[in-house]
Formats: sequence, structure tokens, C-alpha cells
Amino acid sequence: MPSVAVIGGGLAGLATAAALADAGFEIDLYEARNFLGGRATSWPAGGASASDDSELIDNCQHILLKCCVNLQDLYGRLGVENTIRFYREFYFLEPGGRMSILKRGAFPAPMHFMGSFLTVKYLGLADKIAISRGMRAILKERHRPDLDRISMGEWLREKRQTPRAIERYWRPVLISAISEELDSMAAAHGFQVFWLAMMARADSYEMGVPAVPLRELYNERSLAKLGNIRLHRRSAITAIETAGSCVTAIQSARERRTADYYVSCLPFERLEPLLPDLPVAWREFTHAPITGIHLWFDRPITDLPHASLLDRTIQWMYNKDRGRYVQLVVSASRSLIEMPRADVIDLSVRELAEFFPVVKQAKLERAHVVKEVRALFSAKPGLEAFRPPTSTPFANFFLAGDWTGTGWPATMEGAVRSGYIAAEAIAAAAGSSRKFLLPDIA
Repeated sequence: MPSVAVIGGGLAGLATAAALADAGFEIDLYEARNFLGGRATSWPAGGASASDDSELIDNCQHILLKCCVNLQDLYGRLGVENTIRFYREFYFLEPGGRMSILKRGAFPAPMHFMGSFLTVKYLGLADKIAISRGMRAILKERHRPDLDRISMGEWLREKRQTPRAIERYWRPVLISAISEELDSMAAAHGFQVFWLAMMARADSYEMGVPAVPLRELYNERSLAKLGNIRLHRRSAITAIETAGSCVTAIQSARERRTADYYVSCLPFERLEPLLPDLPVAWREFTHAPITGIHLWFDRPITDLPHASLLDRTIQWMYNKDRGRYVQLVVSASRSLIEMPRADVIDLSVRELAEFFPVVKQAKLERAHVVKEVRALFSAKPGLEAFRPPTSTPFANFFLAGDWTGTGWPATMEGAVRSGYIAAEAIAAAAGSSRKFLLPDIA
């Protein structure tokens, strides 16, 4: 079978390699770092110089929903699907600690949240009426032609959403899913999240949280089961050679390698220096940051598995170890990027105490802050027209990555979709068409 060089060992690269290896292709997977996962991975808590047996912490808590069918398919290929724990209840906490629970009831989709929605305390009657009006509008306007040209914030105001409904209902869901502020997020992406995750199917909202560090989801043992995949660690690609309409070789600091087909699974900012003349509108792509704050206390501060923390900088809490170790997440965290580490920690502990009063008596034993400045591409209005397809002017060179034309925003599902799309294109080019991409649930 033909050989394929996959550049980048993030989720897009892993998906490409897994699909093509299953189809019998010979795969060389090149990763610049010593571990896989890209931006969905884990670090030694003691830093880069820590020993191999140092505690691993995720750079940021990555979750999936039941509507992420291709990501679940990849986990199945890797044999790690049983390490994902799904939750059916969302906990919303107000400052002071009052809790509301959103979960599905007896009604069929899209009315499955009606029972709990009517009883949640963090929204008033006017807010609930406005949200109901907005949800009905999503059903009617899903195919509205201007959704990529307007922001989700504009659309919500157009639908007369109350300020509280926006801040306490729409924003917590959307900013965590897309990592962008409502006024900087294309309405098309907001629609997609609410339609697929919250409305299309009664179980599609269920939230999956890996029970192991992210890095343990992808390893050489899992890859070896898939087929002929050779993993090249610490092999950053420094040059892509071309001649006419083909790529002829790739080069790292240690070697020059050739293949029948090549696929770049690199982020846009890393691919541009290698092939700046690709017909990609590089300047249209910008980044959205995410910050993960890891806190270890001397006692449990909560028994909740996770919670959305309302009206504060900190957006989500994930219970990582019996309430003594929690991870906090701030998406679109531009306000924290220049803030000193100590100030981020102080802010986090102070806000956390507003929701979990025991924090005031607990001792913070250690803390770790991970600022992902280039976590995702910014899903701004108008960007869809510039996201490139998998095919390029080079007949044997293809693109993958969450920033390419996947039909999804910058999510793990979008990255896997891009890998499967690239794998289908390579298989077709090799004369052995295969189908890897699973359709959306609706």
C-alpha cells in the first residue's frame, strides 16, 4: 500500500493516521514533542524537567459531548473509550453557593430539558421566557443565510434575550464550547452548538470527561494495534520540498524523508512558514486563549464532579481528586494572559470561595497555571469562507487541523473530523476510496 507522512501528532494527525492505517496504508507520524495529543494533552506537574513518573496534569480540561461522534469513534479505534465518563447533570452555581441542576426529563427532544429548566433557580421567569423564545428561533432559523456574517451576541439581542439570560444561560454553554466571546463568535457556530448538543437528541448534551490524563489516551501501544504506524518523536518538520505540482520530501533536523502522500496537521501559524505560498488567507486567522488553573487543597472543598460558576471570571470547575484537587477553566481568557501567575491564583481562590465556602478554611498546598495563548482559532464572523479545504494545489499534499473546513468550530471533534476528511481524500487519490467521517447526529 502507499506510504503517507503525517505531520503533527495532535488529534487531527492521530485521526488521519488511525483511519489510513486501518485501510492498510503505511504511516509515518512526525511529532515535534516527545508526546502526542497536540493542544489536548498533559504535562508533568513538576514542569518539563520533571521525572517521567511525575504527576500528569492536563493543560486544560478537555471534555466532549455525546454529539461528538467522530471523536468517540477515534477513542474506539484507540481502545480508550471506556476511560471516558459521561455525566447527565449540569450543575450551575451562583455566588453564595445556591445550585441549580439542568438534566433531561421524560419529554422527547427538543423538549427534554423542560422539567428541570422550569425549576432552576438561577434564572427568573422573564429570562426563561426569553430563552424559550430563542430556542424556538433556533429551530426556525437554522438555515438562515447570514448566520456566519453576524455574531451570536447580535443574534441574541435581536431575539430580545434578557441580560441575565445571556450571561447565565447562553454564555456559559457557548464560551466553553467555542472559547470566544459572544460578540466575537459567528452565530453559525452558536447555532450548531445549541442544535447538536442541546436540542437534536435527548442524550446529545451528556458531557464526557476523561478519567485519566489526556496523554494516556494516545500512546504507542494504542497506535500499534491500528496497523503500520511508525511514530517519530521530537521530529519537528523544518522544510517541505516541492517540485511542480507535488511535494517531494519533508525535512527535519535529523533526516529527509519521502512518501507517496503527505498531510499537514499543523496549526496555521506553524504551517505558514513552511509553505507560505499556499492559497490560504493566513491573515484572517487569529487565536483565542484558554487558561487552566490547577489547585490542590489540604481538604475536600466540594463533592460535585463539575460545575458552571456564574457571574465571575472563573467559568468551570472540574473535580479531579475527591474534591482536594480541582481544575478551573477560563475560556477566551484574554484578561488573564498578562496577569502575573500569583494574581491569577489569588483571583481563582478568592472566586472559588464564593461558591464553596470551605475554601476559606482550607490551605492551598500548591497551584499550577497553564495559559494556552494559542489554544484555538477565533471563530469570528465571516471566517468560514476562508477556512481551507483538505485538498491543495499539490496533488499529493493535504491539509487537516481544526482550523480547516470541517464544518465545526475549533473543538476536538472538529480536529478529528479534519483528519478523517483528509484520510478520505488520500484514499481516493490512491484509488481505494473509503468512508471514515461519521455524519452529525442531525
